Amino acid sequence: MTRWLAYLLLACLLGACASAPQNMRFQLELDPRLETKRLTWPPENSDEVPRYFYAGELIGEPNFAKRETDTGTFASFLSSVASFLFGEAKPLLMARPQSGMVAPDGRIFVTDLGRSGVFVFDELNGKLSFWERAESYTDFISPVAIVVGPNGNLLVADAELGLVARLSADGTPMEPIGKGQLKRPTGLAYDATAKRIYVTDTPEHTIKIFDDQGQFINSIGSLGEGASELNYPTYLSLRGTRLYATDTLNARIQIFSTRSGKTVGQIGKRGPYIGDMVRPKGVATDSEHNIYVVESNHDFLLIYNQLGEFLMAIGGNGEGPGNFHLPAGVWTDTRNRIYVADTLNSRVSVFQFLGGDSENPNE
Repeated sequence: MTRWLAYLLLACLLGACASAPQNMRFQLELDPRLETKRLTWPPENSDEVPRYFYAGELIGEPNFAKRETDTGTFASFLSSVASFLFGEAKPLLMARPQSGMVAPDGRIFVTDLGRSGVFVFDELNGKLSFWERAESYTDFISPVAIVVGPNGNLLVADAELGLVARLSADGTPMEPIGKGQLKRPTGLAYDATAKRIYVTDTPEHTIKIFDDQGQFINSIGSLGEGASELNYPTYLSLRGTRLYATDTLNARIQIFSTRSGKTVGQIGKRGPYIGDMVRPKGVATDSEHNIYVVESNHDFLLIYNQLGEFLMAIGGNGEGPGNFHLPAGVWTDTRNRIYVADTLNSRVSVFQFLGGDSENPNE
């Protein structure tokens, strides 16, 4: 009886420890190699002014550390006892991050093919969450793209399920979009002004358009190599009235007008040089209308100006800070940070653009 009471007391104490609020601090700077040197592009020792620096990386639970005020507390003691009795718990880490976005409330969302779910990095509240459920009774299989949609709900394109999951702000599944109408959705964009949801249906070579209620409206593109034609398109990005679509097997980015649905520009061409494209994936823009394209075949982040002129590249194959191994999605936030899903390095690399805001119109 005494032994069972001891076990019960220990369980209660550990439960209290687990349920107690953890005062955690979000951190990007995880690589000790950056402690003595800031990594910039162009390099600080060159004749050019640095435009980007490496801000850190997202990998999972190690991005949240206990604040110094938490040390020495009774909860810490109980946590140590639990570790001694049951062993150290393995941290939740990303496996194959694919894409992501930063919500207006500052939360960073990352889709992960290896984990079949969505990581939610909540910097403000110092908390990491992981969402697995796409529908009420269906888990994610291949979540690729994610955006904030109508009414602040989250939209997640799952390529294998053939639908766009619709989640509330806390991750509760709602009625999906495109079920039975999409073969393999891989890209997403939402136009809050026009109330239109854009979904790339890769094997259909089209971008399908839905309204806020999830009703199909129209589509953009068809198989081909000409203007407004697509060949296995993947990622999408929207700024103003311009929709940027990765036309992957045509080795280019096409820019569509959301007003007309027609091509208004093109970035990139197939070729062997840095700045050319072979297998482009993610695409994004910043507040100065710089355009970022992930070139997955050569492990580069390519940077162009708003006219489509090549400016510079970041990356190259490797595991160190600023290198990539089969990168996929790219996205930006209001602080002009650039996030790159470095898929086979199981991380999201984060870069800081050193420019300012621009008042130039999108179109």
